[in-house]
Order: sequence, then C-alpha cells, then structure tokens
Amino acid sequence: MKIVLLGPPGCGKGTQASNITYKYSFPHISTGDIFRENIKNKTPLGIKVKEIIDKGCLAPDELTVELVKDRLSKADCKDGYLLDGFPRNLFQAKELDGFSAPDLVLNIKVDLNKIEKRITGRRVCTDCGGSFHIDFIGDTATCPTCQGKLITREDDKVETIRKRLAVYSEQTQPLIDYYKRQNKLRDINGDLNIEGVFLEIVKVLG
Repeated sequence: MKIVLLGPPGCGKGTQASNITYKYSFPHISTGDIFRENIKNKTPLGIKVKEIIDKGCLAPDELTVELVKDRLSKADCKDGYLLDGFPRNLFQAKELDGFSAPDLVLNIKVDLNKIEKRITGRRVCTDCGGSFHIDFIGDTATCPTCQGKLITREDDKVETIRKRLAVYSEQTQPLIDYYKRQNKLRDINGDLNIEGVFLEIVKVLG
C-alpha cells in the first residue's frame, strides 16, 4: 500500500511513522533522509541539492520531485511505502500522482493552539541532549537527568512556531482538499496520546 502521512510540526508524525513502519513493514520514505543520502553519496542530484542548500535556499519543487521519483523507483518501494514530508504542496501532489499515486493519505489533525503550547513548552538539555516539557518538569532550568542547563531551542520559540504553522496551514489545506476530492484522505485524531493515535491509524489500515 502506498501511503502519504500529513500532519503539522509537533503533531508526533515521526513517532507514528516509526510505529507504522514497524507494524506493517512499509519502507519509511522521508524527504529529509533522501536529501541527506544523496548529498552523502555525492549523486548528481545530491550535488545539485548541496549547491542550493549551501546558498541558504530551499530546494525547488522540480528538484524535490526528481529526488522522490528516483527514491520510489527503488526495489524496496515496489509493494508500497510510507511517504513523510512529501508532497508539501499541490504541485508536488499532482506530480506524485503522475509517477506513483498514493492509495491512502493519513492526516494527523491537532488543534494548532495545542501544538504551539506543546512545542514552546519543550526544553532541551545542553549537556545530555534530553528533551523535557514544562508540563512535567515545571519552570526549572536544570536538567532532571544530569543537572545540565535546560534551554528553549531557536526553532521552538513562539515566533518561529507561529511562522511554521502558518506556512503549513497555507500549503496543506489545498492538499487536504485535493485528496478529499479523490476520496483518499483519512483524518486521524492527533489530540490523543501516542498509543491512542496509533490505534486510530491501525483501524484505518486494518
């Protein structure tokens, strides 16, 4: 089965992708991993991507599509895949339909206000790298594991999160409408705990 996984930043998409691939043995195809693998192996596409990223620019849609098309042509994707991070917009979705149309699109829905609270409440230890949430550790600046210093990462700050969520909403709503029209979209309640979200996914996948 060919599956696309949608969900806003901080919705737990990575955790659920791991759960899905473990239970169903689908290869987990992440655009971030594709970029890194091609850059590491210095493929012609990887060299192009590195040049663009080194200039501080985002990879254009056409190049991203090319990389995903190449990855999905590999033997391990013959019987299906779980695609995470692609498509990000309507152009990419239409291109994907042209070379490997998904059978199902799982959309993890979470109240965006809750996501903002979830992410901005995260604290990371500068020593051990542990990640904690103020809902559980309170307002302390000391790591409960190693006594190191806890900080808020730059990409976890309110202004950054609001920008990321605004971009996600703007790009993803047309995608959601597109897949609804194809009757491929299945909404998953992302406000549940990790196990609850996964149970909803299992109900859809069977």
